[in-house]
Amino acid sequence: MNLRRLSSVSLGHLAIDVLSSSVAMILTVMAVPFDLSNSQIGVGVMIYQLVGSLTQPFFGVLADRVGGRWLGAAGLAWTATFYWAATYAQNYPVLLLLMSLAALGSAAFHPQGAMNASEAGQGRASSSTAIFFLLGQTGLALGPALAGFLLESSGLAGVRILAGASVPLVFLMALWLQQPADFTKHQPLSASGGKQRSQATFRRSVFVAFVLVVGLRATVQSGYYGLLPKFLADQGYAPSTYGLMVGIFSLTLAIGTLGGGILGDRMSHRTLLIWVSLLATPFTVWMLYSDGWAFAIAAGVGGLLIGAPHSILVVMAQNLLPKRQGLASGAVLGFMFAAGAAGTGLGGWAADSVGLPLILLVIALLPLGSGISAIFLARDVVSRAAVTPVLNVATDER
Repeated sequence: MNLRRLSSVSLGHLAIDVLSSSVAMILTVMAVPFDLSNSQIGVGVMIYQLVGSLTQPFFGVLADRVGGRWLGAAGLAWTATFYWAATYAQNYPVLLLLMSLAALGSAAFHPQGAMNASEAGQGRASSSTAIFFLLGQTGLALGPALAGFLLESSGLAGVRILAGASVPLVFLMALWLQQPADFTKHQPLSASGGKQRSQATFRRSVFVAFVLVVGLRATVQSGYYGLLPKFLADQGYAPSTYGLMVGIFSLTLAIGTLGGGILGDRMSHRTLLIWVSLLATPFTVWMLYSDGWAFAIAAGVGGLLIGAPHSILVVMAQNLLPKRQGLASGAVLGFMFAAGAAGTGLGGWAADSVGLPLILLVIALLPLGSGISAIFLARDVVSRAAVTPVLNVATDER
C-alpha cells in the first residue's frame, strides 16, 4: 500500500469527522443564549447533514477533474475555519449559515478521500478503504466526547481549540497527497477471468438493488445512532448506562468496517453483502429485547455485521464507474448520509404516532431487505483486487 497517501487521508478523515460529529454539541450549548427549542436544534443538525451529503456528487466530479491533493486539504481547512467562525455567531440564522458553510468542507473532503484511499490500496482497495472509514468512524465516536470535555472546561473557546487542532493535518495532506492515478488506465476484469466487465452491470435492476442495499443499511446505522438512546432512556436507563450501550454498537460497527474491507479483498462482494446483511437481522432485533450481557453480545455482533458493508459499497460504486472515481465516491457517500438522515427523521416523526418500539423494530428488520436486495446485484462486480492497474510506481510514491 501507499502508506503516505492512505495515512494522510485517513488522519484527515479522523479530524473532519471529529468536527462533524460535534455539531449537535455546539447547537446544544448555543441553545441557552439563543433560546433554541429541541426542533431548532434538530433542524440545525439536519441542515448540516443534508448540505454535507447532497453536495458530495458535485465535489466528486470536481475531484475527478482536479485530483485530490488540494481538494482534501482545502476541505478540512474550510470546515475548521467555519467551525471557528460559528462560535462567534450572534444569532440562530447566522449560526445555521456558518454551520452550513462548514458542511461544504466535509462534502469536499469525502469523495477525494475515498478515491485516494482506494487507490492507495494498489490491489487491496477494500482493505485500504476500510482503514480510511475506520478512522472516520473513530472520529465520529470521539467528537462528542472531546467537544463535551472542551466545552465544559473552556466554553466556546474549546470548539476553537478543536478546530485549530486539525490545522497540522491540512499541511500533512498538502505535502503527502498526490493527484490520484488516472483511473482510465485501469482495466476492470470480470470474475470469470480476464474479460472486460459486461454492460449488464448497468442494468436497471442492478442499479435499483444497489440503491436499496445502500439506503437500507444506512437507515439502520443512522436510525440506531439517532433513536436507540431515546428508546433506552424510556426504559429507565441512566444517560451513562445507555451511552455505554450505544457505544458498544458504535465501536464494533467501526471494527466491522475494517473487517469487511479485509474480507472484501478475498471474496465476492455480492456474497459478502448477502450474508452479513441476513446474519445481522437477528442481532439488530435482539438488541431491542435484551439487557446486560445479552445486549452487549447482540450489539457487538450486530455492529460488526452492520459495519462490514460500508467500505465494500464504496469500492463497488467505484468499480461501476471506473473512469469517474470521484463522482462514484461522492454519489454513494452522499446518498448514504442523506438516506440515513431522512430515514431517521421519518422514523422519529412516525414514532410520535405509532410508538418508538415499533419504529425501531421496523428499522431492525431492514438488514433483511438489504440482504435480499444484494441477491440481485451483478455477479461480475468484483473488488479492485481483480483490477490490474497501470501505475508508475516512482510517480505514485513521490
